[in-house]
Amino acid sequence: MKGNPFRGAGFFMRGLAMLPEKGIRHFVLVPLLINIFLFSGAIWLLFDQMGYWIDYLLSSILPDWDWLQFLRYLLWPLVAGLVLITVYYCFSVVANIIAAPFNGILSEKVEQRLRGVTVTDAGWKEIVALIPRTVAREISKLLYYLPRLLFLVILTFIPVLGMLAPILLFLFGCWMMAIQYCDYPMDNNKVNFRDMKDSLKQRRLTSVGFGGLVSIGMMIPLVNLLVMPAAVIGATIFWVEEYTGDTEIDLTFHQDQLEQK
Repeated sequence: MKGNPFRGAGFFMRGLAMLPEKGIRHFVLVPLLINIFLFSGAIWLLFDQMGYWIDYLLSSILPDWDWLQFLRYLLWPLVAGLVLITVYYCFSVVANIIAAPFNGILSEKVEQRLRGVTVTDAGWKEIVALIPRTVAREISKLLYYLPRLLFLVILTFIPVLGMLAPILLFLFGCWMMAIQYCDYPMDNNKVNFRDMKDSLKQRRLTSVGFGGLVSIGMMIPLVNLLVMPAAVIGATIFWVEEYTGDTEIDLTFHQDQLEQK
C-alpha cells in the first residue's frame, strides 16, 4: 500500500492549527456550532445508554456459560470501543449532512488561501446553491457506508469472529473519515465520487493516517468539537499538496466540465 500514515495525520494537525487564522476563522463558525450541538447530544446519549448497550452486546457475543464469563472482562474494552465509534460516527454523519454546504464553502476558501488567491466572503446565495449538490454527495457516502457497516454489525453477533469487529470497525471508520472530508475539496474541483475513492486508494496509508487521527479526535472531549472544521481544512491541504497536478484527477475535471457544457 502506498502513502505515509504520519503524513496523513499531519494534514489533520495542520488543519487544527489553521482554525484561528484570519480570513478563515469566520467560515469555521457554522460547522463548529453544528458540531457542538450534535456532539453534546452524543455525549449525553452515551452517558445515559452506554452501559446498557455494552451489556447487551456482550450477552449477544458470548454464550451464557459460566466458564466463559471471564472473557467479558477481556472483551469489555473492545465492545466499549465499538459503541463509542458507532455512536460518534453516526452523529458525525448527521452533522456532516447538515453542515455539508458550509463545509464545502470552508474548503473552497481554504483552497483559495493555499493557492494565494484572495479569499472572498460567501453570500447566502452561494451557500444555498451548494445545498442540492452537497446533500446528494452525502447520500452517496451513506449508500457506500451503510452496507459495509451492516456487515460489521452482523459480524459482531457471531461468536469468536465478533471479537474482531471493533478493530475492523475502527479501521473502516478511519477510511470513511478520509472519504468524508477529502470529498469536500474533490467535489469542489468536480472529481466524481468513484474517482475520489480511487484516488484515496492510491494513497491508502496517507488516507487512513488522516482518517485515523480524525477518528481518535472525535473521541476526545472538547477536541471533538473542533474535529469537523479542522478535518475539512486538513483534507483541503491534503488535496492541494497531494493531488494538484495529478493527471488522472485533471482529466476527470476536464471531462466533467465538458459534460456540464
